[in-house]
Amino acid sequence: MDLQLRNFALSKANAIMNNLTQQQSGFLKGKKVVILGGSSGIGLATAKAAAGEDAKVVIVSSNQERVNNALKELPEGNNGYVVNLNNEQQVQDFFTKLGQFDHLVYTAGEALQLINLADVAVADAKRFFDLRYWGAFTAVKYAAQYINSDGSIVLTGGIASLRPGKGWSLGASICAAMEGFTRAMAIELAPVRVNIVSPGVVKTNLWSNMTDAEKEAMYSGIGNNLPVKRVGEAEDIAQAYLYLMRQQYGTGQMIVVDGGTVLV
Repeated sequence: MDLQLRNFALSKANAIMNNLTQQQSGFLKGKKVVILGGSSGIGLATAKAAAGEDAKVVIVSSNQERVNNALKELPEGNNGYVVNLNNEQQVQDFFTKLGQFDHLVYTAGEALQLINLADVAVADAKRFFDLRYWGAFTAVKYAAQYINSDGSIVLTGGIASLRPGKGWSLGASICAAMEGFTRAMAIELAPVRVNIVSPGVVKTNLWSNMTDAEKEAMYSGIGNNLPVKRVGEAEDIAQAYLYLMRQQYGTGQMIVVDGGTVLV
């Protein structure tokens, strides 16, 4: 009898999990997903992944040419807009015209800068926060009222706050600030879910200030020391954003997708 009860319980649990998986696999169909920074890198990979699940994708970039090129990689029927995310009025106007939607993703960021504290100009350090932190802050401020109550916000941080290296004073500070902002917004904007993805080293255009040889040396040097034996691709990280849009219960959380970097 005990064995029969156990098998019955397992079969019911499997049925529930299968049903939940099926529901989540189609959860983004018809949902409106707005991706700020969606014309390249992780943002574009997330846009492609969401569009692949029949979401209605809206990408935003500061450059018309990048928007046009990105839209060529997305199915017809998705849209792109040029917005300067450092301009508060432009951000407010964009969301006012856009109206209601389901999910906000913020991946915008400029080329990464590694510099020792002694060499940092304070004015430059303040500007480094403009797009990555204040841009996200402004976007959430003006987008929140238009996000459906069962929707979500997914922000972007990084593992620099968890395991900073030499020269990462700015990066670690911004990542930590984004994590705190995420948790605060999860409380303030509930029931909208607010979470953050924290990537490790990923092959994207954020390393454009390095030569190809320097990038490949960095990728191989870091990747060979990771448990997964490679650095990330944008498509790897995009799956974390999709998960946080699909799932219905987690909020105020950080998903680390780093190939095991913080472990080693």
